[in-house]
Amino acid sequence: MDFVGGLPLSKRGHDYLPLVVDRFRKMCILKPCKKKITTEKTAKLFFQNVWVHFGLPTSIVSDRDSNFVGNFWSTFLWGSMDTKLKKSTTFHLQTDGQTEMVNRTMIHLLRGYCNKNPKLWDEHLYYVQHAYNWAKHSSTQA
Repeated sequence: MDFVGGLPLSKRGHDYLPLVVDRFRKMCILKPCKKKITTEKTAKLFFQNVWVHFGLPTSIVSDRDSNFVGNFWSTFLWGSMDTKLKKSTTFHLQTDGQTEMVNRTMIHLLRGYCNKNPKLWDEHLYYVQHAYNWAKHSSTQA
């Protein structure tokens, strides 16, 4: 689970992209948000957009973003649900390489798809997510 920043401000006011990758199915979930997202809103995004597809994970690999290391997220939420949060450092490919690769792929796909109107990137996320999730992955051959 990671956040992709540096995106242009969209017409809907989004400038940040939470990205979640299922390590086994090689599928991703994309949902636009604002950079100033709170820990509680991050948890709500997770349950509304990730949990409904993949269920409750046994572990989450993430960098040490304040949205994940906050008291609400790490102690209350994951502690009560017996899920382990595995913290890595930013751009640490040994522990979170798959997510970092998907980050780059999504940025390239969004640039190619929205090059004529970059302020509409958040409206095209569904198409980019669908294209990525239905592409054949070399590791799974599915």
